This record gives sequence, structure tokens and C-alpha cells, in this order.
Amino acid sequence: MSDTATRVLSLEDELLDLLGPAAVSTEPRVRERASVDGSPMSPIIAAQLPLGLADLVVFAANAEQIATAVAAASRHGVPVTVRGKGTGNYGQAIPMQGGLVIDTTRARAIVEVGDGYITAEAGTPMVLLEQAAWAAGQALWMYPSTAQSTIGGFLSGGSGGTGSIAYGSNDRGFVAALDVVHADGSDEIHHVEGDEAQKYVHNYGTAGVIVRATVRLEPLREWRGLWASFPDFAGTLSVVQTIGNLDPSPRLVSGDGPEISASLPADEAIPEGRSSLRVILDAAQVDAVTAIIEGAGGRVEAVREGPQASIRLSMLSYNHPIEWYQKSQAHEVFHLEVAGAPLAEDIDAVEAVFPGAHLHIESTKAFPIGMLAAPYVSEQDVYRGIAELNAIGVGVHNPHQWNVDFNVEQTIETARVTDPNGLLNPGKLNPDYTGARKGAIIS
Repeated sequence: MSDTATRVLSLEDELLDLLGPAAVSTEPRVRERASVDGSPMSPIIAAQLPLGLADLVVFAANAEQIATAVAAASRHGVPVTVRGKGTGNYGQAIPMQGGLVIDTTRARAIVEVGDGYITAEAGTPMVLLEQAAWAAGQALWMYPSTAQSTIGGFLSGGSGGTGSIAYGSNDRGFVAALDVVHADGSDEIHHVEGDEAQKYVHNYGTAGVIVRATVRLEPLREWRGLWASFPDFAGTLSVVQTIGNLDPSPRLVSGDGPEISASLPADEAIPEGRSSLRVILDAAQVDAVTAIIEGAGGRVEAVREGPQASIRLSMLSYNHPIEWYQKSQAHEVFHLEVAGAPLAEDIDAVEAVFPGAHLHIESTKAFPIGMLAAPYVSEQDVYRGIAELNAIGVGVHNPHQWNVDFNVEQTIETARVTDPNGLLNPGKLNPDYTGARKGAIIS
């Protein structure tokens, strides 16, 4: 028996003793399910799968059990990868060196809802946080387009979403405090706030494991979901930034041309053959936005209220329209995350970089961002296109790689202390990474 197998067996025995048999599994199907995420969305990553397989899976019931499992794996020298719902698209949650995978989805207690903040365990779905906030007359600053993803997953691997027009990405003050555990053999839970807490955001759990988080809330407004349409994509593009720059900021402004719109779930508010525009906005702004849309040749298809309307629109933003579009096509489709004025001002040049390309667009305060989808030819062609997009002023983030791409140097320095043996999600923190970084997309 290899030394690695011996260490895993020893860890299994300890975890069974500490957490009980209901929390520990070596069942092949369980291990396989815990070793995949949304990365098949990338044909480049999909061609490399499987990238890793867990030897052991733990289902932690609370923050303390997450800490217990991390500490035990560290003492036995076994790699540990922590996951929420596995909704990331870049392979961040794949255990490339095997070892222990900790599934946090049972650790979903909402600890406290206070004035301007909410505290919850790492496995709590974002949609439950939003529901709890609404019940208290408040709302999250932001939540991702996959609203069922966990708070730990969103902070470790996500970036932004609904609410990012006003607040930017999730490293810009959204996090008030974190409780984290380090891979040093101790199950001590460290409480960090302010700048110290930001060191654990968007680094895929390579510098420490988030077990509990406190994030910001704002006073609840009368949100409305507004669906509109235009004869063509040019009409949608002409108003995206105008609406996004309104004060107060809308929570979301998303748009698609007729091709991607046709692939979205059937809704009378997304009429066939037209470009779709979707907005979450303050009820007081409905008349003003209607005037903007009609003035540009569009029409409002529906105005809906309530939290379900907002969640439905959120699930039609960012990567989600691309996923629907991929499913609707007979050929393989890839996408790039893109940003910059040319998305709205010179769409023909942007889409011409890849024959057959179509853009999904979003508004931020600074500039439009989006997802550029096109028929997949080859990995080399993708990188050729990235260089051409950069040359015409389009920022690109590459969703076809799994390296930490934010505050890389700081994360490496932090991990020297918090993960001295390199056991946390190994394979993701690359000191030689030279690709595009997170800030190229959401400001």
C-alpha cells in the first residue's frame, strides 16, 4: 500500500471517530459527484476531464465540523478541497490531487440578521440569505446569478452578480467578517474582519477555508423586474449603460440579441425574434426606464414584483444565458468573459473576432461587461481571439483555466503561513500564472 493510501485510510478512521459514519463516505459514486463542478461548460477544460477524484468525502453539518475535517486532513498530510454546490465553471472545486473533499452544503445555519449585516455558515445558499434579509426589511448587497450557490462558494470562487452595478465585485466591502480555519493541524476558527477578511476572498480556498461569513445588507427597496424587447440587438445595446448609470442604481441590467434570447426559457415577456432586455430596478424608476426604452424603439413586455421576479431575472444573467444557448446549439460553443465600451459601441467588431459569435451583455457603473459565445474551433483559436479582442480595447477574463487569478502574490504570502504544507486545494495557486486577472471584468 502506498504512503498516500495509508494516510487516507488513517484519516478516514479518525473522521469516522470524530464525525460518525453518516458524515464520511468512500462510496465511488459519492466520490465522483464530489469531484466535478460546472467546468464542462468549457470545451477546453472538458477535454481534460477527469482532472481529479476524491479519495474521501465528508459532509460537514456545521462550521465546527468543517474545521474538524480540515484539521484532521492537515495532521495526516492529506490534500483537502472544500466545495459548496459545485456551481463554479472553471474547475475550482475539482480535487486535482485527490485526498479529502469537504461538502459544506449541510452547514447552512443563518446565525444572525442584524442592522446592515447577516451572518451564516459557509454552506448556506445565497437565496436563503436573501429571503432572510427581505424578511427583516433588508436585502443583500449582491448575490450571484446562480442564487442557489453557497455563501462560502460565492466568496471563495465567485465575483459578482445582482447588485454589482452599485457595489462592484464581492471583494469591494461586501464582506464584513469571516470565520476561517487554516491547514496547520489545528481546528481553531480564526475570526477576521476588514482588510484581513479580504485575504480569503476569491482564492478558491487556497489560503484558508471559510466556515462562516458576515456580509453586508442594504435597506430593502421596492424592487421590480422589468422585461423589455427591441427589434434587434442594437436597440438593447443603445440603452444598457444609460439604464445602468441611473441613480439609484438598478440591481441588474442584462440583454441578449434574438439568437441567444431564443434559447432562454419560454416566457411571454421574451418574444420570439426580438432582442431581450431585463432589468431589476426601483419601482419609482419604472416610468423613467420605460421612457428610455420606448425612446430607443423598444417596448416594455412586463413589470413584475416580488422576490421571485428578482430571482428569475438573476437566473437569466451572467453565465446562465450562455448555458441555455450552448444547450440549444448542435455544435460545440465556448465563451469568454469580456468588458469595455466596444461591447456597446462597436458590437460588429467584437463579434467578428469569432465567426458566428453572439454577445450577452450586462451593465456596470463603469462600462458594459458580458459573455461572448461562439462556435468552438480549437484552444489555439480561443487564444488568438483573446489577443484580437485586447487589441480593440476589450478586456478579457479567461474562463478556461483554474488558477487563482486575483491578488495572486498576496494569496501566496498568506498561504505560506496558513497552509505551510500546500494542502489546500492544491493545483490552483500557481506563482507563475501570467493570464488575465479578475479585475479585467468587474470593477
